[in-house]
Amino acid sequence: MADLDTLKADVKKLNAKATQAKMDLHDLSEELPTNWEKILDVAQTAHDAHAKLMAARKALAEAQAAA
Repeated sequence: MADLDTLKADVKKLNAKATQAKMDLHDLSEELPTNWEKILDVAQTAHDAHAKLMAARKALAEAQAAA
């Protein structure tokens, strides 16, 4: 059960980071053309955050199925 709790906590943290990254990307898009130079960096951060979240959700689902 400790592993499931750890995975759930990880998903919660990663979800918060992914949500913040999404909001940062949204905010940047609203400010365009100001700070257009940051598009790739902010988009990469959002992409990476969501990729980590999806991997953690998959690991949690697999752990729950195995339990």
